[in-house]
Amino acid sequence: MHIVIVHFHVAPAHRDAFLREMKANAANSVELETGCHQFDVCVAPDDPCHVFLYEVYDDSAAFDVHLASAHFQSFNAVTNAWVTSKCVKEFIRY
Repeated sequence: MHIVIVHFHVAPAHRDAFLREMKANAANSVELETGCHQFDVCVAPDDPCHVFLYEVYDDSAAFDVHLASAHFQSFNAVTNAWVTSKCVKEFIRY
């Protein structure tokens, strides 16, 4: 399994809209992508603008399918300017 974690810091003025868009992206990913098994959207309890994702894919090719998907491309285009920082890490589950 291919695990992807992402840390976002979002501008406070856009936090609620970002979370709406992210939840839709997560739901579409699990529903429409056969290689996506889990997509959790989490918020730090001490920093409501720190959003953490935990995503589980079959393999790196399935993650590439996610990145190329229309729903991800739309999400990214809408929210990109709202993000003040982003860190993506990929792991392999053993």
